[in-house]
Amino acid sequence: MKIDTDTLKKQVILHLPYLLFLLVFAKLGEAVRLAPGADASQKMLGLAEGFSLAFQSMWPGAAIDWLAGLCGAAVVRLAVYVKGKNAKKYRKDVEYGSARWGNKTDIAPFMDPKPENNIILTQTEGLMMSGRPKNPAHARNKNVLVVGGSGSGKTRFFIKPNLMQLHSSYVVTDPNVIVL
Repeated sequence: MKIDTDTLKKQVILHLPYLLFLLVFAKLGEAVRLAPGADASQKMLGLAEGFSLAFQSMWPGAAIDWLAGLCGAAVVRLAVYVKGKNAKKYRKDVEYGSARWGNKTDIAPFMDPKPENNIILTQTEGLMMSGRPKNPAHARNKNVLVVGGSGSGKTRFFIKPNLMQLHSSYVVTDPNVIVL
C-alpha cells in the first residue's frame, strides 16, 4: 500500500494542534493528581500547589495523566468535528448576488404530475397536496396566506380556482361574503 505524501502531510498538519491539547490536558490531569487532598473539594482548593508540582518537569509522568490528556484532546476533536458538520453550506467560488430565476426543473419535485392534486400558485406552478412525497426533502407546509390590496385579484385568481378543485378542506375568511 502506497501512502500519498500530500495526503499524509495534510493530515499531519490538520491533527498537529491536537498534540498541544494532549499535553495541556495531560498536565491538567497531573496537576489534579498531585494536588493535596482526598476528595474533589480538597483537590480543587490545593490545585495551585498541584500546578506548581506538575510544571516542575515538562512531560507528564503517569499513564493516567496521558490518558486524561488523550480524553481531553479527543473531546476537543469531537467538538471541532460536530461544529464542522453543522456548518452552513456555502456556495464556493460563486459571488454574492449570483441568484437566478427558478425554472420548471426547480419546481418539478414539488408538483404532482396530476394537476388536480396541486394547490394552484401561478399559471405554471403548483404545490403537491400529498403529505408524503417520494423524497421527504420536498415535503412542504400546505398553508397559504393570501394578502393583497383591493382589486388585486386575490379572490378571482387564487381563492376561487383552488376552491373549485375540491381536493382538500379550506378555511376562507371573507368579510365581504363574495366567495360563497
